Amino acid sequence: MTTDKTQTGTLENWTPQRLSAAFEAGDVAIIDVRTPQEYAFEHIRGALLAPLATFEPRHLPAQDGKRLVFHCGSGVRSRKVAEACLAAGMHPVAHLDGGFGAWKAAGLPYVTIDPATGSNKMVTPDKT
Repeated sequence: MTTDKTQTGTLENWTPQRLSAAFEAGDVAIIDVRTPQEYAFEHIRGALLAPLATFEPRHLPAQDGKRLVFHCGSGVRSRKVAEACLAAGMHPVAHLDGGFGAWKAAGLPYVTIDPATGSNKMVTPDKT
């Protein structure tokens, strides 16, 4: 993990591996800030959707006991959201560095649409 100092606080940049481990341990909630269409096509199983277009920090769940980690496709939108949360007084704030693209490149599991059935299916990349 790296951090960036902003005018309103410290932004944590998490790796996919760290986020996956923290999510499995139940230590974080993942907030997906992509569009509903992007989320429907593929997403991290268990991630909550809060699209950037309608995002307001005051509507987020309380951070009691869990850190919120934001993600988008590449890390650009999630960084904007994280900075907005810092400006709103939320601390600590983190986002997935490299976004969902980095998650997939790391070989971590995700949900996508099965073209044969139109239903969701879990993708667990082969790590060999």
